[in-house]
Amino acid sequence: MCFRKRPGSAAAAQIYTGPDLSESPMSRYDRNQPTRNHRSNPCCFCWCCCCSCSWNEDRNRRRRLSRDTKLEIVPHCEVCSKPSSEEIRSWAGSFEKLMKSPAGRNVFREFLRTEYSEENMLFWLACEELKKEYCRPSVEEKARGIYEDYISILSPKEVSLDSRVREMINRRMQDPSPHTFDDAQLQIYTLMHRDSFPRFLNSGIYKSLLQNISRSSSES
Repeated sequence: MCFRKRPGSAAAAQIYTGPDLSESPMSRYDRNQPTRNHRSNPCCFCWCCCCSCSWNEDRNRRRRLSRDTKLEIVPHCEVCSKPSSEEIRSWAGSFEKLMKSPAGRNVFREFLRTEYSEENMLFWLACEELKKEYCRPSVEEKARGIYEDYISILSPKEVSLDSRVREMINRRMQDPSPHTFDDAQLQIYTLMHRDSFPRFLNSGIYKSLLQNISRSSSES
């Protein structure tokens, strides 16, 4: 872990500047681990356009090859049950309901992936996991991992934060807690709500989902 002193004061506080690259040249994730076989472990999200569904692999393989993605490793979709038609329709009127639903987050993640901004959701989810930790070593480890993956300017998954929030995070990283990234998480949540959510509602992904539930309702 690296610290630097704030200039202009003899007793200036140390500021966290991220991991020491001379000691930790790689992220905490092992990028050399083999890719999982999605066909042998199908996602629970097969009712929609999840990237891990075997029937959708060819389309997504072509899409991955056709773009220069900045996400080297995409985690699996969250485990969830099939949402009701009422729940799916309710997402259109409430971003909060969408984000509280594991199925809703999975659909929204698929949309963010098409806009090359999935790191926003991944960061938000990582912050939620950090809040569940109470063991100090685990808190420090997860906080460092979040910093390296989403805050560091060296990371390909860096999220967009203003300088005030970044400075606050640097100070808090001297003594990480489950709420170290609360301000940053709120800023990214607001960004997704105001910027990405309106486009999601007009996207083919969400419209196809609505068409599917309407067709199912008419057939039944």
